[in-house]
Amino acid sequence: MTFNYKAVTSTGEKKEGVIDAPNKDLAIAALQRRGFIVVSINDAERKSIFKMDLFEHIPQRDIVILSRQVSILFDAQVSALKAFSMLAENTENALLKRKLVTVTDDVQAGMAISGALAKHPTVFSDFYVNMVKAGEESGKLNQVFSYLAEYLDRQYALNSKTKNALIYPAFVIGVFFVVMTLMFVLVIPKLSAIIQSSGQIVPVYTQVVIGISNFFVDYGIFILIILVFAGMYVYYLSQTEKGKVYLDGTRLAIPVLGNLYTKLYLSRVADNMSTMLSSGISIVRSIEITGKIVGSRIFEQILLGAAEDVKAGSSLSDSLGKHTDRIPQIMVQMVKVGEETGGLSTILKMSAQFYKREVDDAIDTLVGLIEPVMIVVLGLGVGVLLTSILVPIYNIASSIQ
Repeated sequence: MTFNYKAVTSTGEKKEGVIDAPNKDLAIAALQRRGFIVVSINDAERKSIFKMDLFEHIPQRDIVILSRQVSILFDAQVSALKAFSMLAENTENALLKRKLVTVTDDVQAGMAISGALAKHPTVFSDFYVNMVKAGEESGKLNQVFSYLAEYLDRQYALNSKTKNALIYPAFVIGVFFVVMTLMFVLVIPKLSAIIQSSGQIVPVYTQVVIGISNFFVDYGIFILIILVFAGMYVYYLSQTEKGKVYLDGTRLAIPVLGNLYTKLYLSRVADNMSTMLSSGISIVRSIEITGKIVGSRIFEQILLGAAEDVKAGSSLSDSLGKHTDRIPQIMVQMVKVGEETGGLSTILKMSAQFYKREVDDAIDTLVGLIEPVMIVVLGLGVGVLLTSILVPIYNIASSIQ
């Protein structure tokens, strides 16, 4: 349960916030352990649907900043309890604040930091938790949180660039289809009535445009229903394991875009494994965690299969070499060199940097191609539509004169 509280410290400083606890008594006890004198505490579970966790979001950027702040505080010899308590008080995101308050209480109760973070899988992934656990075991928590901040920052920048490259063309194409649909449904029927009532010969291309317009007017509702059901089917498909694999394979098969996503996933795989191996996490565990968070069902299956092969005594390069349709031969060879030299973490880091540059170049190329292609296609579409309607109207006006 979540409770809103108002309290004062021993110095008279006022405190307000939220705390998670099984019941009100335990919430009060947790606040008192922090040295707070509770003024009031109320059940916060009854809240607007728009303020529920389901509708709240923690941006990845906030987790990056949090990791950097924890690293700095640990470098300054601040205790874990004090560090998370300070961050909980100063975090602006309401959901993250509640999570950090719970983490603080768990740490105060004697739980390991990794265990406290593991209770919030929607915020702190398996990768994050295992990295922290490795830091606890090695006594290098400050370095681990610094690694996490750098890693998350790289992934955030890479994901943002990829999404931003696709948003602009998707928006322009979407607006184009909306405008063209409105033209076919609202504008062209009125103009076509004028053209057909004139009794003049209608050009073939104009007849085609009028035919398309009539189709939209007569069967538009059925098209809309089909699109809605198609969307629902795709959503249903995305919730099943086979559907996820199929959709993921379809996305990777799209020309140009598929190549971009492949390089993005390869960059994630190399970066994740390099970061975990350098922190002392075993290779099998690194492969398994990377598979779960790579974001692709196809690559997840490849990596989980590789983990099983490594457990059975096979090398990672031999296992990856079975999937050269997805894993480039150059990456397989680099992994093999890393295994033979004992520098797999370093090799993977180099691979991650290489594929990050490849993603950047692919995005720049994609954007450079999309813009002129969109201009030409949109221009031709609008030009054909206007010509088909305006030429007959011009002929009608000329005949009247």
